[in-house]
Amino acid sequence: MICRSSPYRTVLRDNAVPTIFDLTSHLNKPHSRYRKRIKELSEEEIRTLKQQKIDEAFERQQATQECNESNAQNTVSEEGGQGQEEEAVPLTLEERENKDYLKSLFEILILMGKQNIPLDGHAVDELPEGIFASDNFQALLEYRINGGDEVLRKRFEMTAVNLEYCSKTQQKQMLEICENCVREETLREVRDSHFFSIVTDEVVDIAGEEHLPVLVRFVDDSHNLREEFIGFLPYEADPDMLAVKFHTTITEKWGLNMENCRGQAYIVSSGFASKMKAVAMRLLERYPQAVYTLCSSCALNVWLAKSVPVVGVSVALGTMEEVCCLFNQSPQLLVELDNTISALFQDNEEKGNELKQICRSQWTGRHDTFEVLVDLMQALVLCLDAVSSDSTVRWNNFIAGRAFVLCSALTDFDFIVTIVIMKNVLSFTRAFGRNLQGQTSDVFFAAGSLTAVLHSLNEVMEHIEVYHEFWFEEATNLATKLDVQIKLPGKFRRAQQGNFDPDITSENYYKEILSVPTVEHIIQELKDIFSEQHLKALKCLSLVPSVMGQLKFNTSEEHHADMFKNDLPNPDTLSAELHCWRIKWKHRGKDIELPATIYEALHLPDIKFFPNVYALLKVLCILPLMKVENEKYGIGRKRLKAYLKNTLTEHRSSNLALLNINFDIKHDLDLMVDTYIKLYPDKVEFQEDGIPPNNSEVTENA
Repeated sequence: MICRSSPYRTVLRDNAVPTIFDLTSHLNKPHSRYRKRIKELSEEEIRTLKQQKIDEAFERQQATQECNESNAQNTVSEEGGQGQEEEAVPLTLEERENKDYLKSLFEILILMGKQNIPLDGHAVDELPEGIFASDNFQALLEYRINGGDEVLRKRFEMTAVNLEYCSKTQQKQMLEICENCVREETLREVRDSHFFSIVTDEVVDIAGEEHLPVLVRFVDDSHNLREEFIGFLPYEADPDMLAVKFHTTITEKWGLNMENCRGQAYIVSSGFASKMKAVAMRLLERYPQAVYTLCSSCALNVWLAKSVPVVGVSVALGTMEEVCCLFNQSPQLLVELDNTISALFQDNEEKGNELKQICRSQWTGRHDTFEVLVDLMQALVLCLDAVSSDSTVRWNNFIAGRAFVLCSALTDFDFIVTIVIMKNVLSFTRAFGRNLQGQTSDVFFAAGSLTAVLHSLNEVMEHIEVYHEFWFEEATNLATKLDVQIKLPGKFRRAQQGNFDPDITSENYYKEILSVPTVEHIIQELKDIFSEQHLKALKCLSLVPSVMGQLKFNTSEEHHADMFKNDLPNPDTLSAELHCWRIKWKHRGKDIELPATIYEALHLPDIKFFPNVYALLKVLCILPLMKVENEKYGIGRKRLKAYLKNTLTEHRSSNLALLNINFDIKHDLDLMVDTYIKLYPDKVEFQEDGIPPNNSEVTENA
């Protein structure tokens, strides 16, 4: 409609979307023309909103403690239920001073988390007897007192200098509250978004214990796909226990509804793959729409190699990582490798320059990583052998020693056979995997080519004797070039204990122990991560206008969208809406380009006029297989890697890690203080008398 009583002449463009505009409301209030109107809240409304946030944080923290201590929170729960009914009363002077004191402590903890400063300082056994040195937390606290913090000075001015101002127990309690409050800011957005996916990264060591980093994918209210780190999960060796703990943490501790989970992906090191797959299958049984998929940040071939249940493959992957790490740590070694490559590839400089460039990257994560390694084998062996046997002082003992060990590992025939067979088997999935990390149209058409990939692998399996013969011949030729003896692995000979069967040849041994199980496993893994449900979801990518265009607008998404029917706002009108969506792009203006990604489609100004399409695109967007188009919304994983790289294992803390990785998330100090007072009222009573907090636990260090 056009408001005809308006003093302005309004003309709609040809491609404009009709809607209703009120062009007269500002005339009666000219002073508000350039000012955004904001509802002014009364003091009572502010107090109510504040109390709601405190209660939410308290309930979340309470659930956490119930997971860890099943009998600890009955009394606190009753007090929390009554807290909502009690009216706010003015704070006494002691209560106000205590809040200011706690706020100062929380500010120090948040600073330490953001700056990645460990709480502990010098270890006691590192100091001479009789010498007292405060930890990092107490040192910052003392520095703040000396800087003029009157609240802290008044609190501790009569305390002995060799006493801890804040016990380790209280620091841990406050850190947990910091962690939960910061995490809750992200989880609140996830709940508002409704649908999400869960992704875990490789198992990491935190202070001597194994943990799984957990990330969540969701589309925020600005239509941006985000991947955020939300915490660590203690790793359990038993898959059943791990599945229970995983589910309990996500639902009870973090408050996410797994009914709204639409994808799950697990990036794991070799050896952990089977356990995480068991976790995925258990969750899939309970939540059928939580599709088990590959993650966009991991190449398909690397993921498949890590999941192969053959010890030799795990050993080979570990050796490759160590070789890549050693050369990336030493620029001099890279120069030495460049010279070796130049000498070997004099007749093919283009290939040599390409390999030099690859060596300066994390080549162990490429789709063609085994192919690259086979091409580099001779250069790597010659370079490492020269470094380990160099009699000059060019290389330090560490580099020379590592070079010797890795050169021995590379020149083991078992390693050579493994990488050659893996290179050949994974050649059938290389192009398929590369397309999965490409543009949206590449992913759509790759989903349709899965049948051909599986057909090729099944053919290999049917004629495995012929294929393995060619693979083994290639491995023996490479071993001959490297002057490596062709033999059965020593571990196999030792296991025979003198009862060695002379009919067992190296070729037959590696066919049964490596080629057959590898091909069988890869076929099954492809079927598992590209289930019928997952393929249906990927077929819905034809909603993206550029894919529609390549299909000549002859698409039928409604047949594949049945699995998301309950996620749609108006499922009865889906067919008609999809027809309008196709017509809109088929008869677009000549100067209008077709959006090429889900990200572009979600940011169309008129996308809300297609509510079902909008809902489908949001669900497709959060599938772990889809890459984060805008890099600034996918930095959670990069920050996690940076934290792990820059922090010593013994100094890592799951609480401080979350503060460091999510350093830009807003935090509410008042909320943290109120939550602490509500959870630990007994400690507040001690503090009101001016006594150091938790005085019974203060440790005398001197």
